[in-house]
This record gives sequence, structure tokens and C-alpha cells, in this order.
Amino acid sequence: MQQIKPLTIDAATKEQLRILFIAKHAKWDGGLHPDDGNHALYHVETREILKGLGLNLMLADSFDVLFEKPEVDFVFPLLNRAGFFNSEMLGPLLCTRHDIPFLGASPILRGLSDDKHLAKRAAVVAGVPTADWAIYRRGAPIDPATCPKAERYVIKPNASSASWGVHDATDWAGVKLAIDEIHADKHDAIVEPFLVGSDVEVPVITMGDPVLMPKMIFEQADPAHLRTYQEKRDLVDRSQKYSLDPFENDTELSDLISDYTQRLWADYRPFDYGRFEFRVNRETRKVHFIEVNLNCNLWSQKVYGRSAVLAGWTQAELIETILADSLRRNRLMV
Repeated sequence: MQQIKPLTIDAATKEQLRILFIAKHAKWDGGLHPDDGNHALYHVETREILKGLGLNLMLADSFDVLFEKPEVDFVFPLLNRAGFFNSEMLGPLLCTRHDIPFLGASPILRGLSDDKHLAKRAAVVAGVPTADWAIYRRGAPIDPATCPKAERYVIKPNASSASWGVHDATDWAGVKLAIDEIHADKHDAIVEPFLVGSDVEVPVITMGDPVLMPKMIFEQADPAHLRTYQEKRDLVDRSQKYSLDPFENDTELSDLISDYTQRLWADYRPFDYGRFEFRVNRETRKVHFIEVNLNCNLWSQKVYGRSAVLAGWTQAELIETILADSLRRNRLMV
């Protein structure tokens, strides 16, 4: 990454703007959450950074605060899953209803990115390889003929995050059982062949135009291991299974992934930040697009925070830069 100077928010903007921070654990003061694990630590860290920036900050831990128009100028939302189907669009929709600018992307773009089926279709149009797949919407026919052929399958909610609700199976009976379980949880299901390899994560922030940050890889000790929600949230020990490392020393694959990311991001602009994910098999040299996550995890111990360190930034500089460019894009700061 070419050295880029982080952005700052001027003192007048900090004093004048009223910013609402919404996160499930915006008011949390404990350690790991029993269900959400390190997600609570992430929300607390971001809250404290925003306070440390000297912002005129309000806190909320649910979208109830947006049902009536609040007296704020801008919303910084980290509440992506509100406990119901397609809830990732609720925050942007409520802000749009009240004409309040917010961090992230528009409701329709959030829907596009969170719908893995639609994101994969966009990848195909962009000429970016992605595994064959089948979408099984809740309430629609479950046709085995549309399922791709594979020795092993991954089945997950079509709008899941952090591998919530992920299953694997080796035959149609197992696939069907997983689909039924996901439908029973009131979600659509997507089915793909399992791809052996490790996930390369590409964090992108917008500074006028999208900027590629240093890539990271979840290097797996066993490339055939299926990462779980419990592992991603540090609710179980995963130290011997994979590690988060800089993706270095493979210029050929890195350049290819950069090209794929740049082809993909046009469909999601304007967005403030997003993580583009690819499955990489070092032996076969094959790269497949997996998914894109707008408004993804910014925690210092995850992809964005580690990438920021590689770029020479502190966590506070990362958060301020993302916020500053969004304020500028929304004409709240020069």
C-alpha cells in the first residue's frame, strides 16, 4: 500500500455536529459477551475512540432511538444484526426516512452486499471467479436439481455474518437437512461446494475514491477446516486452527486479488468501508470470490485493525479517517 496520510476531523466540526453511535453493546462495560463474545469488546473500543476524538456523542443500543427523528446530525451505526430477517437494512432505512446522513452505504447497497447470492451474481458479471452455488429462498421450492455437484458442501444463511448458522454436508440428504434448519430460523439458505484453502481479506476504505488497505489472510493449519461462529467470536479456542497474518510474499496472487477487488467495488459505490473476501488455494493457485461485507468489523484485533497497523495507522486514526471521509461525502465537513 502506498503510504497515505490519515484524515482528521477539524475542531469546529467536532463541536458542532451531534453524532449518534448505535451498537448492540454501545453501553457495555464488561468483557467477552456470553453470546456475542469479542463483538462486545469491539463496540466498547469504538465507543471509547469516538469519545477520545472529542465528538459530541450520543449512545444507543437499539434502533428504537430512530423510530422518531432524534436531534442528531449524523449516525455511526454498528448494529448490523437486529434479530430479524434482513435487519441489516433497518438502520440505513430509518436514517434515510429522517434524512439523517449515516456511516456506511445506502439501504439498497447494504442489501446487495449482505445477500450472498446477489453479490455472487455481481461477481460473475464483473468477470470474477466464484464457486457455483444455489439459492433456496424460504417459502420457495427446494429443488435438488439446482444444487451444484460437489463432494462436500457449505450451507449457510444467505445473509449470515461471522459464519453464523454455517453447516457442511457430503450429500443431498445432509444439504436438505441444513436448508430446513436455516429456513426454520426464518432465513434463506445458500449452498456452495466447499473450497479447500484459506481466506484472504481485502479491507477497502473510501478516501474520495476507494483505497486498498494491506491484505490479511486467515491462514488455516488445515485448509479443509470449516471455520465456525464460535471460533470467530473467540467463544472457543481456535489458536491451533488458524491465525490472522499479513498476506505477503506472493505478488502474483496479491495483484490478482487486487484486480478482482477493483472490478467488484464499482457495484457498491458509494460506500465508506467494506471487506472483500476471497478463498485462495496456494497449491492450485486458484482464487474465488466468497463475499463482500459493507459495514464490517473494524475491531483492532480483526482484519481492519491489523491492516491499519501494517499501513502505519493507529486504530483511532483508522476510525477517524473512515468517519471523516463520510462526513465530507455527506457535506457535513469541508
